Amino acid sequence: MVSEIAFGCGGNAGLMIKDDHEEQLRIIARALELGITYFDNAPDYGDGSAEINLGLALKSIGVRPVLNTKVEIRAENLDNVADHVVRSAEYSLRRLGVDCVDMFQIHNGPCRIHPRFDGGTYAQLSLDHFLSPGGALEGIERLKRAGKIKYAGFICRGNDGEEVRQLLDTGVFHLINVPYTLFNPTAARAKPNGLTVERDYADVISAAHQRDASAAVYSPLASGFLTDDSVAGIGRHQLARAYDLESQTSLRLRQMARALTFLSREDGCTLAQAAYRFVLMHKGVATALGGFSSVAQLEEIAAVPDMSPFSSDQMVALEALWTDDFRI
Repeated sequence: MVSEIAFGCGGNAGLMIKDDHEEQLRIIARALELGITYFDNAPDYGDGSAEINLGLALKSIGVRPVLNTKVEIRAENLDNVADHVVRSAEYSLRRLGVDCVDMFQIHNGPCRIHPRFDGGTYAQLSLDHFLSPGGALEGIERLKRAGKIKYAGFICRGNDGEEVRQLLDTGVFHLINVPYTLFNPTAARAKPNGLTVERDYADVISAAHQRDASAAVYSPLASGFLTDDSVAGIGRHQLARAYDLESQTSLRLRQMARALTFLSREDGCTLAQAAYRFVLMHKGVATALGGFSSVAQLEEIAAVPDMSPFSSDQMVALEALWTDDFRI
């Protein structure tokens, strides 16, 4: 069992990759007070600093919540993916200061063909490198046998529904990480007619649920665009990753977010809270990952599980927005 709101340690919010250990400790302690039990990390977050900082904070507080970390597989790891998976997990355990993590995920999304690895990227990994001897699944099984991980998962990068289902059918994975937002709901349903999306996630949350696996939704605020500050053109928190709010892409996302503010106005909540309410309405979602730059942001989102789901009228209006591709 995990909390519906999780504590994400990624770089977008900035908190966990910085050197302000007192602020990290203060916000993590508050998260625990608010009932957050699931902490999501990865070696790629601050080149290992997020894992170190989380481990130090949890040791100082004296608690052991549910921990998730990941492995990134790059071009130089393809000769023996399994060895790299094991080695990466062992490094992560040292940085976190624990002997075992509850969840361990492949940070590469599955694809059918061998992907290009430009500039040290790790966005995708071919199914062969997941499934073949010496592949990612072999590494996961070795870690399980050694008692270093309890469960395994992987990320979904979109336009990969068939590959995701094939991995789920192995029975090895109990969790998928996937984006699911008011902008793009395709991770939990068929793409609405008329809606333009860059990536179609092919209802993978439902596919996982049918196979007794769950989803941890990442980026439920669409990198911060589903917030009242974004709609108003207010810059990000000083710790957060900066975006050009006046670029063509940003202006379009802000227009789309503005069209969704009826969901917050009608219920007296913030747009960010409405975005999380939408995510948690799906029975296949175990937890939604929050990236927090401040206590105020944390407390805003921690209140969401006590809020009601959208009404049927709100869902009809939302469906109309999708069908009309957010034209207002």
